[in-house]
Amino acid sequence: MAAVVIRDVRKAFGVAQILHGVSIDIADGEFVILVGPSGCGKSTLLRMIAGLESVTSGEISIAGRVVNDVPPKERDIAMVFQNYALYPHMTVADNMGFSLKLKKAPSADIAARVEQAANILGLAPYLDRFPRQLSGGQRQRVAMGRAIVRDPQVFLFDEPLSNLDAKLRVAMRAEVKELHQRLKTTTVYVTHDQIEAMTMADKIVVMHDGKVEQIGQPLELYDRPQNQFVAGFIGSPAMNFIPGRIEGGSLIGAGGLRLNLDEKAAALQGRDVTLGIRPEHLTLGDGGLVAEVVVVEPTGSEVQINARLPGGEEIVAVFRERHMFKPGEKIGLQPLPGLTHLFDAQTGQRF
Repeated sequence: MAAVVIRDVRKAFGVAQILHGVSIDIADGEFVILVGPSGCGKSTLLRMIAGLESVTSGEISIAGRVVNDVPPKERDIAMVFQNYALYPHMTVADNMGFSLKLKKAPSADIAARVEQAANILGLAPYLDRFPRQLSGGQRQRVAMGRAIVRDPQVFLFDEPLSNLDAKLRVAMRAEVKELHQRLKTTTVYVTHDQIEAMTMADKIVVMHDGKVEQIGQPLELYDRPQNQFVAGFIGSPAMNFIPGRIEGGSLIGAGGLRLNLDEKAAALQGRDVTLGIRPEHLTLGDGGLVAEVVVVEPTGSEVQINARLPGGEEIVAVFRERHMFKPGEKIGLQPLPGLTHLFDAQTGQRF
């Protein structure tokens, strides 16, 4: 196992700047997830750690050794790809042990390590099968097993669950997390799915346009996002944003909106702000927001509604109770005390 340190790393393809001075500390044995929208640079950064992309400037070190110019095969890492990348003419056992065979490891050693990995991943009954005889989840386990048998210092996962159906993806999330808890190997995992990031990571790195927006534990990012981008990206359904101005400790918005806020708003008198409220932090009540129900979406365990404020802003509210709302109905929504967020209207930074 090993720590991974990324210092002021930049990446350019010609004149196109992809990464802009990224710095991340990944502790020994930590499970870190790089998350962000498509094109934010997370997969490029992962490939740079693996040695599949060169570093334009900055420094990447693994276990205290700078690896900028070290070939991928000498970095002692193992990568699991989105598309499995299994050899169709090889059995599961041969696929899992192929990297050791290339290193000319003894056959008995290969067999023992393949068997150990197969037992960890529940693949022992399938060692003689070919990839075409496996389900998508089983193929992904084989790809993970191929990485495990190498006993690397660092695991790198590049959106490994994105090709699976929703139910299998949930099951595999738990399997990957359990695997990390058993092996304790430093892991860097890339995904665009913030639910994956929230449920699996020890630490999340939120990226946007080639920059790191915030680094922290999942609930830290959820409860105290540093800026409006992180607030809107982390959480499902996404946080509601309502623009306005602070006057007398209240938010004054379009369409006559007036919402009393807590004491922290008093210090922002006269400032243009964006109020953030998570859908699950809205309750029914008078004296808050008056909204018109647009769409009702019952999910069984919850009722989610899309509603429109007088100024035209669309907001989402989630209730555990089974309210029988109807489109066009006017309801009152009250934010839970202490659970609102205020962001600067110009910079998007949290106050």
